[in-house]
Amino acid sequence: MDLRKLKTLIDLVQQSGIAELEITEGEEKVRISRGVSGGAAQVMAPPGTVYMTAPMMQPPGASAPAAPEAQTPPEPEGHVVKAPMVGTFYRSSAPGAKPFVELGQAVKAGETVCIIEAMKLLNEIESDRDGIIKEVLVENGQPVEYGQPLFLVV
Repeated sequence: MDLRKLKTLIDLVQQSGIAELEITEGEEKVRISRGVSGGAAQVMAPPGTVYMTAPMMQPPGASAPAAPEAQTPPEPEGHVVKAPMVGTFYRSSAPGAKPFVELGQAVKAGETVCIIEAMKLLNEIESDRDGIIKEVLVENGQPVEYGQPLFLVV
């Protein structure tokens, strides 16, 4: 497939707003995709052929995406109890039961502060420091990632 045809196809994808176009001519196959986050349309062809990218045009009336601000949130004062695993965060042992800890409550190292359910197993998470619960950083029933802050202890 010659470059003029490829250029025409790229222009067609940009103007029409379609996300992807795939064309097969004999043994040649070309796929043109508009990457939403990448900012370019990509042309893919069989091995040994040329790969091209074309700039994406903004739809009429759309403004360019704003660059995210490079501000880092202020570091919390105190010790952060983090999730040691991926799972679902629970503040109490059963629905409707009293939470393990409340805001302002004193905790000792080794005291259970919450449960993380992972693969149908309930894992008790303990405070790794003596202190007072200043803030609960996760909502009950919310999924958590490894290393995600759960509590702020001062």
